[in-house]
Amino acid sequence: MDTLKQGANYVSETVQGTGATASKEANKDTAKDSSASLGDRASAAKDAAGDKMEETKHDASATANKESAKN
Repeated sequence: MDTLKQGANYVSETVQGTGATASKEANKDTAKDSSASLGDRASAAKDAAGDKMEETKHDASATANKESAKN
């Protein structure tokens, strides 16, 4: 039963990591957009950094769940 739970957690964390990656990339594009206001660009850069932290956290958790499910 734990293996099934770890597998489900792996899928969940992978999906959340993918969402964070998509958000990070969108924010990076906004931060680089010279037609966006300086405030919007700065906010997008800050959000991209936060998204990167979320992406890393979810990827690490997914890897841990995947390894747990193997054992």
